[in-house]
Amino acid sequence: MTDLDQPVTGRFAGQEHRFPVRVYFEDTDLSGIVYHANYLRFMERARSDMLRCAGIDQRAAFEAGEGAYAVRHMDLDFVAPAKLDDALLVVSRVSRVRAAAVDIQQRVMRGDAILLDATVEAVFVAPSGRPRRQPKDWVAAFTPLITKGK
Repeated sequence: MTDLDQPVTGRFAGQEHRFPVRVYFEDTDLSGIVYHANYLRFMERARSDMLRCAGIDQRAAFEAGEGAYAVRHMDLDFVAPAKLDDALLVVSRVSRVRAAAVDIQQRVMRGDAILLDATVEAVFVAPSGRPRRQPKDWVAAFTPLITKGK
């Protein structure tokens, strides 16, 4: 297996995680415009990839019974539509880390154009569903990534 056989991944450019997305037919509605709920899928993939690139192993924490992230709140501003075959970029930035939560600013871009601007609050929850402190090494991984503003 070569690097060409590996799934698409994003990367950090400074404190910003950049994740490429192509719009396929399945992402669009009848008019060829990306269906609004699919932006959530694009953003989720980018957040998961950002965590992996930062060295956070969500799967291991879940399998060890520690817990997992759950989205508690999202604030979305749909600015312009994406269309079939567009090359998009999901840009993610950690804006705040608390004991049990992390806030992430995300933008879906086409070139220099902002298509969607979002703020996401993800809370670390125990298997019972109750919030709990994030693993200390995760907080340590997030701390140098914290940025201010958009």
